[in-house]
Amino acid sequence: MPVLIPAIYDLIIFEPEFMVSNMKMINPLIIVKILSTILLVESLAFPVCVPVAFIYKEPVLPFVLSSAITGLLYLIFSFISRREDLSGLSNRDAYIAVVASWFVLSAAGTLPYLFSGVLTSFNDAFFEASSGFTTTGASVINDVEILPRSILFWRSFTHWIGGIGIIVLVIIILPTLKLTAQQLFSLESSLKEKILPKTKAIGFRLLFVYIGLTLMQILFMCIGGTDLLDSICLTFGTVATGGFSTKNAGIANYSPYIQYVITIFMYLSGVSFVLYYYLVKRHFNKVRQNEELWFYTGVVLASGLLAAIILITQADKPVELAFREGFFQVTSIITTTGFATTDYLLWPPAGLILIFVLLFTGASTGSTTGGIKMARHLLTIKNIRNVFIKLVHPNAITQVKLNRKPVSDRTNISVISFILLYIFIFLVGTVIIVLLGIDPVTSASAVAATLGNVGPGLGLIGPMYNFSAMPELSKAIFSLLMIIGRLEITTLFIIFSRSFWKV
Repeated sequence: MPVLIPAIYDLIIFEPEFMVSNMKMINPLIIVKILSTILLVESLAFPVCVPVAFIYKEPVLPFVLSSAITGLLYLIFSFISRREDLSGLSNRDAYIAVVASWFVLSAAGTLPYLFSGVLTSFNDAFFEASSGFTTTGASVINDVEILPRSILFWRSFTHWIGGIGIIVLVIIILPTLKLTAQQLFSLESSLKEKILPKTKAIGFRLLFVYIGLTLMQILFMCIGGTDLLDSICLTFGTVATGGFSTKNAGIANYSPYIQYVITIFMYLSGVSFVLYYYLVKRHFNKVRQNEELWFYTGVVLASGLLAAIILITQADKPVELAFREGFFQVTSIITTTGFATTDYLLWPPAGLILIFVLLFTGASTGSTTGGIKMARHLLTIKNIRNVFIKLVHPNAITQVKLNRKPVSDRTNISVISFILLYIFIFLVGTVIIVLLGIDPVTSASAVAATLGNVGPGLGLIGPMYNFSAMPELSKAIFSLLMIIGRLEITTLFIIFSRSFWKV
């Protein structure tokens, strides 16, 4: 441990040479060019809400104005950076562009809320937009059922865009793909595994899978009697593992059939999209040999059964109801979706402890979920097991493997570093929120829920409550935590390192 801590400190905070090696000078104009593409995508997203507004006889002006403003900014940014070639994108540029993209995306996403009058505070609107795009699902809106249907659609659509959709669309739209796409793939949290070099073809296949899952769930939802708009909104929240609902009670008032459908698709959305890519390519062995997939499945099954047993034995709930509620809630928390079918704050203490622990899990790497992710947990367990083997057999030569491939020491240190940094941010964030006057349980769960992109937590931000009563400063902090979590922490923190700014 005395040796490990300095190593982690150097790798993550001060000297992350493995992440910033061979970096060129920062080129602000090329960053502006990338941001212009983000603005273009978002300006085209706003008009998608216009037909919904027409159908329900609601004002279209909020979306027209939002599209016009972001479109104008796109033109300005595009003009400023017109001479830049994206093939010259450096690692430094990529890091800054990815970080800036999420702030720009969220800032522009506030416009429909502000222009419609649904939210009057920019802080609240930024919280809602960043929660949507980061697929967190936390909200500051007390009564969503009185909102215009077009705004409900926009809230859920931000999930769909902010999931894998935005990164795939950017990859497809960008005129120069080789270097740019590679860097986006390696930096974006939702696509950590490198499946290059045919990035454009991969982008289209991932988009196809994403749309396919979306259409499948919409179909199943409609079969269950849910109206089309609700089906679309809930599907966006499920496939993107976001969690925005169109009802104040979340999923509680929907039929058992709908709850089972959402549970299944939450699980499917927590699977790495890289594996779906392998399925499309018929590389079935890579799917079967993926240890993270089986570990993720095992955690969901074990947690669901444990929750069901707790509800049966300690809450006297019928077997089917306990099974349905238990599996729905643990799947929702593990996949960082944040949907709820019941107020789990009324569960026995053992159930609440289970929920709190699961706030730190996350599903598969390469999915739209947040949190620490199953691969990191699995590698940590493997490393702990190796430590025990070494204690019993000091001279034994051991090698940590994942998917039958050796894991380098650098990767192991990176995983441990990430978890330690994650815990550190959680602890610091909790202390800050407590100092703002929030009780410890609410503070801890709120930080865990926003940093992990989960949404609901415990205490005052339980599944039947929201963040509207939180102090204004805490909302800004939670917005930042959501973006930090979406960027997998190190992507943001790396730009504050000394070596990042060395020429």
